[in-house]
Amino acid sequence: MDLKSITRISASGLQAQSLRMRVIAENLANADSVSATPGGKPYQRKLVLFSPDRQGVEVASVQRDNSAFTRVYQPGHPAADKAGYVLKPNVNSLVEGADMKAAQRSYEANLNAIEAARAMTLRTLDLIK
Repeated sequence: MDLKSITRISASGLQAQSLRMRVIAENLANADSVSATPGGKPYQRKLVLFSPDRQGVEVASVQRDNSAFTRVYQPGHPAADKAGYVLKPNVNSLVEGADMKAAQRSYEANLNAIEAARAMTLRTLDLIK
């Protein structure tokens, strides 16, 4: 495998993990976002799905998580339904934090792969001199 192939594969991983980190940051930023209308739906968590590609990995899609919203009894809240319940987003900050850490580690691994391939190529060129 040549440097160009290694770089292309790792770059696809960098792009995919970068998008994943942006989506996780969006989820965390909206962890407390409720509906602006009474009884409306709050922010819905997003997930990034990857698929293998000939050149590495690609983002297959960004989908909404269909898990249930949390219901909290707050009768005075502007977003409360007729029964006094407010729907909270289906975002768990602990899960998002763990996902963010995994995405960061994967991003760093791809950077390290590019750096290792570059270093090996430079060493090879030094031997040829």
